Formats: sequence, C-alpha cells, structure tokens
Amino acid sequence: MKAQSEVPASPVRRERSREIKRSAVISAARQARLLSRSQLTELTGLSPATLTPLVRELIAEGYLIERGAESSRAGRPREKLEFNPRAELVAAVALQPHQARCEIADSDGSVIAHDDVPLGPDIVATICDVVPRLAGAGRPELRGVAVAVPGVTADGEVRLAPSVGVVETRSIGEGIRERLGVSVVVDNDVNLMVAGEHAAGAGSDVRDLMLLYVTDGVGAGLMLDGRVRRGASSAAGEVGFMTLDRDAHTRDGVGAFEARWSESAIARHLDDAGIDRDGAGPVTALVTAAAGEGPAAAGARAYLDEVLVAWSRLVISCACVVDPGRVLLSGAAAELDDAALARLQELVDADVPAPVEIRRGALGERAVLHGAISSALTAAGLMAVPAT
Repeated sequence: MKAQSEVPASPVRRERSREIKRSAVISAARQARLLSRSQLTELTGLSPATLTPLVRELIAEGYLIERGAESSRAGRPREKLEFNPRAELVAAVALQPHQARCEIADSDGSVIAHDDVPLGPDIVATICDVVPRLAGAGRPELRGVAVAVPGVTADGEVRLAPSVGVVETRSIGEGIRERLGVSVVVDNDVNLMVAGEHAAGAGSDVRDLMLLYVTDGVGAGLMLDGRVRRGASSAAGEVGFMTLDRDAHTRDGVGAFEARWSESAIARHLDDAGIDRDGAGPVTALVTAAAGEGPAAAGARAYLDEVLVAWSRLVISCACVVDPGRVLLSGAAAELDDAALARLQELVDADVPAPVEIRRGALGERAVLHGAISSALTAAGLMAVPAT
C-alpha cells in the first residue's frame, strides 16, 4: 500500500506558528528582563535554530537589546539579552470638561510622554489624534489604551457623562479599537483613581479599599480582594445618590447626597454665609474660616462639623455593606486639615461595625492616570491580572 503523503502546512498556519513562537520569546524576555540565549531556549522550549532568526528580528525592532558578554564556567562568554520596556507602549487618557489629559507609558508603567489637548465634540477623533502623535511615528507598537470618563460607563460605552458632552450612549471603546487596532478600556474615572492608589499610592499595601471622591458630585471607587468592583450595571460607587436624609431626593440627575454635601454645595453655603474664599477651594476655605475667631468662625466650625457628620454617615453606610478596611479621601475631601481628618475618623469609629482607617489619597489628581495606565497594561496582557 502506498503511504499517504503528508499535507504541507499552509502559509497561514506557518505564519500563525511563527507569531506564537515570537510571542513566546517576547513574553519570556519581558518576564526575565535580562537573560542569555541559552536561558531563552530553556524558557521557550524553542531550538537555537528557531530562536536565532527571531532574536535577530526582535533586536532589529528594538524589543531586545544586546548587552556585554558574561563569562560562564565553561569558559565561553555568553551574550546577554535585555528586554526593552519601551518596545511596548500603552496610553492613558483622562477626559475632563473641555480637555483630555493623555500620557504614554512603557510596559514598566513609566511615563514617557504627556500632553493636555482641547476636547472636541468627537471624543474618539480627539483620542485617536493625540495618542499616535504622542507615541510617535516609528515608535514600537502601541498595545493598549485606557480612557477615564467622569460618568457612567459599561462595556466600552459611555452612557452618561454630561461634563464632557455625552448625554446619550456612545461607543467610545469600539471607535478607538477600530481606528487604532489595540485593546481599549473605558472606565469611570473614580474606579481608575482607586486602581491608581492601589497600584502606586496610599492603598498599595491593602487589598480592600474605598476611595471617596468629592468634587461637584460625590462618588466612590471600590476595590475588594485586589480588584475594582463595578456592580451589575457598572454603577457601584454612585454614592452621591444615597438618600441619607429623609427629605432628600434625586433631582435633575443630581444625587440627593451630593446636592447637599458636594464641593459645589459647600461653595454655595460659604457664599451665602459671606465667607471669602480668597481663591481657595471651598473645603480649604471652610477649614481656614473655622480656625479663626469670632461669630463667623463659630458658624464655620458648626458647618464644618455638619459636613464631617454627613461624610461620616456616608462612610459608615458603605462600610456596613462592603467592609473596605481603609477609606481614602480624594478631590475636595483631601483638603481637610489634620484636626478635621481626626474628627472624621472619630465620627466613623463611633458607629462603624468593623475598623475603618481614614486617610488622604497620596496621588491627588495623578491617581486617575496611574489607574488608567495600570488598566491599559492589564488589558494588553503586559501586567498580571489579580486573582479573584
């Protein structure tokens, strides 16, 4: 019987096989950072004959850098190869009223470029213009983009973010993915803030964390077991809508709690009370006024305590449900001085069922871009995903 001849591999299969081997080399080098060719052979299981052209190609493309030879016991020097973190880039974009802040980072998370640009009506076009320009023509490949949105997001869509001009659902993620051809994350800005503080800030030493962000609204980012939690409809953390006062209700899209206890609500109270802010933020101005003397200072102290009581009730309500262990204050809430922070801690301690430590966030407005970089790296497969 005539032996059946083996069907040769198709060009598509050969190319796919080559890409798998190339990815294995990049992954091994990224993890080891500095290694010899023989170590690369051991880690990938590829033969020297297969590895040699791949290494040559990756050196030419800038993924690998040849370093000086290292002596071995056998006496023959072994050339070392170093992985270049700048061969793989990600972009972080934070949308704000009237502008977009963009950073380009390498696979180590180190920022290599930054720019703030006007935010036009076409958000996708703005992002797809600034990101390639910052990454630079001829640079190594862009692997991922993360976009922080001050509003409600889900599955790459921005459902509501009026401060940046989104009043009906837009598929921001899909639009960016189609134009740039990379993985895309679109997330609420406070979710990314808590991710940033966990990655490189005041929450880097814990796995359970809540970040309370006070600005024109009030929101929270929640991390449990080392992962950001978003809820069934990606609305977890919309604490500004909590109705902790009997007569408080959501009106015109403004939550009941934030209508009374946000930064803008505090500003209105100070204006009505005739307290001069002298260019300072409302919370800073309130703390300063409360430290003074006379009837005006007494009134400021009384109102400051009202604010702290309200914020403490919010923290306690959240702690009863999710037990975060640590709460970070961000935005205007981080402007509390040490005495006010101690008073807030005292109020929380009095009624919380389990210990909750109150701290200021460490990164300030940088937290959102830190979190976006971390999310972009994870989505691109350049950072390990935390275990559930």
